[in-house]
Amino acid sequence: MANMREMLKLQSEAKKMQKQLQSKTLKGESKDALLTIYMNAAQEFQDIDIDQEVLEMEDLEQIKKRMKEAFKDYQKKLQKEMMQNMDLDSLKNMFN
Repeated sequence: MANMREMLKLQSEAKKMQKQLQSKTLKGESKDALLTIYMNAAQEFQDIDIDQEVLEMEDLEQIKKRMKEAFKDYQKKLQKEMMQNMDLDSLKNMFN
């Protein structure tokens, strides 16, 4: 029975962490800030802003380049956010 309680506690903590990740929005920008993506910390896409200047370029490769830059920026911000919010005591309690 103790194992079952521990499993339920672990499951509850995991759901709580997932909700926290879904509620935090991060943005990633291209180097020139003309394209911005918005994703939550659970890595779910939410929105995108594309400056009119980019849309008028009609250069698919440049748009793709900006998308990659924005996603890389988002990933860096996500890693930083995760490190700041990592509560080692909570993790230890989950696995003890």
